[in-house]
Amino acid sequence: MKVKRWLLISLLGVVIVGVGAVLTADPYPFVSVVGILWILCGMIFIVMGMGKMIVSLLTLFLPKGERELVNILYQKRYLERGPKIVVIGGGHGLSHLIFGLKEYTANITAIVTVADSGGSSGRLREEFNIVAPGDIRNCLVALADAPALMGELFQFRFSKDSQLQGHNFGNLFLTAMVQLTNGDFERAVKETSKVLAIRGNVVPSTVSNVHLVAEYMDGTRTQGEARIPNPNSRVKRVYLTDEAAYPTADALAAIAQADVIILGPGSLYTSVIPNLIVKGMSDAIAKSQAFKIYVCNVMTQHGETDNFSASDHVRALIEHANKDVIDACLINNVQAPEEARNRYKDEGSFPVEADADKIRAMGYRVVATDLLGVTDYVRHDSTKLNHALIKLIETHRVIRR
Repeated sequence: MKVKRWLLISLLGVVIVGVGAVLTADPYPFVSVVGILWILCGMIFIVMGMGKMIVSLLTLFLPKGERELVNILYQKRYLERGPKIVVIGGGHGLSHLIFGLKEYTANITAIVTVADSGGSSGRLREEFNIVAPGDIRNCLVALADAPALMGELFQFRFSKDSQLQGHNFGNLFLTAMVQLTNGDFERAVKETSKVLAIRGNVVPSTVSNVHLVAEYMDGTRTQGEARIPNPNSRVKRVYLTDEAAYPTADALAAIAQADVIILGPGSLYTSVIPNLIVKGMSDAIAKSQAFKIYVCNVMTQHGETDNFSASDHVRALIEHANKDVIDACLINNVQAPEEARNRYKDEGSFPVEADADKIRAMGYRVVATDLLGVTDYVRHDSTKLNHALIKLIETHRVIRR
């Protein structure tokens, strides 16, 4: 509640104003000026104390729903002043990141890959000739301000005993919305955003029905995002089946207006890079005045980034895009517990080496810190990652001033 605290601050302000009034009556100009400063200081204390006290009293006497409304209004006013952040990627890494960032700013735009070809998304792509809805759905749920049950509904997956086996309700909802909007996927996403009352924006990187193709070091090729991991040969490059596919207008506008652009975390070749190889996307990012951060993965991915260090991730990124899509890199420098490492070792996945000096030699700023979270999986701890990002962003903003 803290009502007493705010009341005392208000009373202190009154006392300070009184002292200031006495000082302004002094015949010496210097003392009068000091008195005016005291009055201004006292007024600040009074306004702050009374404002906070009113909010505290409202939360006490209003019904629960209206108390929540007060909190929502306060949060909205505060969060709308936050920096404009564009996050680019796909998969679970992107949705986990924006879930935390929405408590820092309401000005978030998630630019999401639509090249997924596996699971429910892949089946819907084939049947309805739409872009992959799965990663879009995850981001919509992550930014949702709707009741928790609505988010759970959008993530609900039908059981094996159903004709809808393996399908996700959110994917089906987006597919139905595309049909209702006469095939306009962008509009379908915007209408779904309203249903979930999301905080920020989710936009596809392109609305062209593209598929991802990987070319390997041995000269072979594979089409389809789900088929790309290949333990027998290293990925040389990835490209889209429609190399003329253009970014959406909303994606380009968000990049142009951004204060910060974050790439990753997520699968390097199947979540992050697919956005950058959409024609014109990398150039737009490079030209943007935003502060550009790449968040490197904490573990390698078997068949995709075997034996990759952090600098290898960065090198692959700029080879597919250009060197100006990154200003700084955020990497984990803490080892996972031995038990977790052994479990991942059996799956062909290992900790990403934090070779910060090599990245600095490439001309990029590096922040190497503890970002590790270990549960059933070894991945970024969302709290640590968000704190590190916010600290890096705020430090950059102070330096620029």
